[in-house]
Amino acid sequence: MRYRYSAGEDGKLEKKAVIYTCDEHGINFADVDTEAVSILKKLKSAGFDSYIVGGAVRDLILGKKPKDFDIVSAASPTRIKKIFRNSRIIGRRFRLVHVYFDKRVFEVSTFRSLKDGHTSNTFGTIEEDVLRRDFTLNALYYDPEQQIVVDYVGGMNDIKKKQIKPIINISEIFVDDPVRMIRAAKYAAKTGFNIPLNLKMKITSQSNLLASISPSRLTEEIFKIIHSEKASVIVDFLDKMGLYAFLQPQAAMLMRKDANFRKSYLLGMENLEDAESRRGHALSCLFYDYLKSAAEWKPGPIENFREIFKIARNFVFPMNPPRYEMEQALKKFLSAHGITVKKPVPKPAEESDPKIAGTKPKPKRKRRRRNKKGTLPTQ
Repeated sequence: MRYRYSAGEDGKLEKKAVIYTCDEHGINFADVDTEAVSILKKLKSAGFDSYIVGGAVRDLILGKKPKDFDIVSAASPTRIKKIFRNSRIIGRRFRLVHVYFDKRVFEVSTFRSLKDGHTSNTFGTIEEDVLRRDFTLNALYYDPEQQIVVDYVGGMNDIKKKQIKPIINISEIFVDDPVRMIRAAKYAAKTGFNIPLNLKMKITSQSNLLASISPSRLTEEIFKIIHSEKASVIVDFLDKMGLYAFLQPQAAMLMRKDANFRKSYLLGMENLEDAESRRGHALSCLFYDYLKSAAEWKPGPIENFREIFKIARNFVFPMNPPRYEMEQALKKFLSAHGITVKKPVPKPAEESDPKIAGTKPKPKRKRRRRNKKGTLPTQ
């Protein structure tokens, strides 16, 4: 075990981070994405301190192979864009860079500062960046080249203790960003870790803050959940903590009232685990059971697709997914019941063509010519 030091406010060296070696953190290098490693090598060879960070490091320590690898660097977005031709800058307030390898996307962010608080959108140092992250288990920095984990906040010990511990002061963490309540529950459900009593009580007392979150952010969180390996476990946990009512209020209400609906709804989430399915198909699990019991579905063509679409959309409110994805999800549901969407019948020719219908088209209004001076001619 080694330590990282830096100068304190008085100019004296202070121990800032613990550095865990390969034997201590136990990460299997074979589980690290080779393309993520190549991105880090390019950034470091260009002179920028860079790491894999967040959930990927947590999963690697727990012996799991992550699906996504987020990268953080001292390089600015414009500099990252210059290093990688296969990339583009996204975001308005705080810009990130997406680096593309075939169909895969790697998110590369720049260290953020605490200048504007914990939700700061200004660039900073790694010492500042770690303090604006949410929970200790997600605030570990992994350097695959040296195979070390840099720990500023005791995240490694909290993983060993199997506990969800906040970095930001408990009185501020959810006021700054209420979505962190959903993330805390999600991490606990995925890892089986314990949420301390004081953190649970704070979530219960401040859960109403989620009502102010925009539909776009709620939609983003829902999609992360339904594409998770433990979607049903996460939804069940969120509901028991009283948080799912802010994501899917009608589904949460039905789960509380009807045990059979709850069982079927959660089972539908489990069936998604095999599929890196398209978002539209995965989306159908949110309203599948509701629509199934809402009417007696008979195989054959159906004409009132718009009406069914409206019912499904209202059910998943306040989530606001793209229309195309909702349509795909609804068509999947109908297809499972042997129902096809009937295309609208075009109007008969005699209705659309006034000549065939026996009526004369309205004559075109003649434009009066102007003389060379631009005035209308006298009658």
